[in-house]
Amino acid sequence: MADSFTFRIRPAQERDIPDIREIYNHYVTNSAVTFDEEESSLSFWRDKLARLARAGLPCLVAESPSGQILGYALAQPWSAKAAYRFTVEDSIYLGQASTGKGLGRALLEALIAACEDAGVREIIAVISDRGAEASVALHRRLGFVEIGRMGRVGFKFGRWLGVINMQKSLRRSRAPHR
Repeated sequence: MADSFTFRIRPAQERDIPDIREIYNHYVTNSAVTFDEEESSLSFWRDKLARLARAGLPCLVAESPSGQILGYALAQPWSAKAAYRFTVEDSIYLGQASTGKGLGRALLEALIAACEDAGVREIIAVISDRGAEASVALHRRLGFVEIGRMGRVGFKFGRWLGVINMQKSLRRSRAPHR
């Protein structure tokens, strides 16, 4: 009998930053799913989580029973312009040993619910057109629709990359919270 894969999803805390950074930096150096080319620092992540908290936007982690961070999901402003304040861009990254086990779906479902609670109306996913087929499929399964593609907008690892843009409209909240 295979071991069950168990985790709990909770809001990220300061103590999670080193693990979040490590998960993200793996993708920076080993894949084209992020267009970042330089690893991020702990201070970058401390600032980012603080900005998200001030904006009332969620950053969630999946934690194993032993306390290991298995992955994370966050919603960040899609644009700095005030009129876009109810639209966010999502990001989901899993630790290498946590892929293919339903964790991505659980994190995205929790992120969608947290965004609804925060008064978000639209979630945009900007997904690399190389190496992120699982992300496209996951977003599609959870109701995101493709709204366009942009080709050759990023250059990483000596090749041009494009993005697939997907969008999900959330249920209407009674009143905007932000």
